[in-house]
Amino acid sequence: MMTYVVKTQHRNELVDISELVGKAVSESGIAHGQCVLYVPHTTAGVTINENADPSVQTDLLMALAESVPDTHPYTHMEGNSPAHVKASLVGTSAVVFINNGSLVLGTWQGIFFCEFDGPRNRKIHIKIIPD
Repeated sequence: MMTYVVKTQHRNELVDISELVGKAVSESGIAHGQCVLYVPHTTAGVTINENADPSVQTDLLMALAESVPDTHPYTHMEGNSPAHVKASLVGTSAVVFINNGSLVLGTWQGIFFCEFDGPRNRKIHIKIIPD
């Protein structure tokens, strides 16, 4: 397993980590298998979505903000309940197939680290599993 640090700059942010993950796969030397991504945080996640148009990231964050408002009467004392809810909705893991040493992603797909309680230094664990 490899662990990488993702530095976020905003409270809510999607960071394209496609290149980082692709480099990890390349350096592993594994030609065929699976790449498992795991975020060990309760207020962050990982997702696969379009990375060609940055407005998609803006729209995703807007929809999450509208679905999980900051002003709801939450009871969690740390004041970051919306971040916990968003992370649960998005999820903390993803699996991408590896074929011929490359990630198998669609034409417009990218891998995003999802920050909901930043800015922070976060971790993402990557495990490459050969076929």
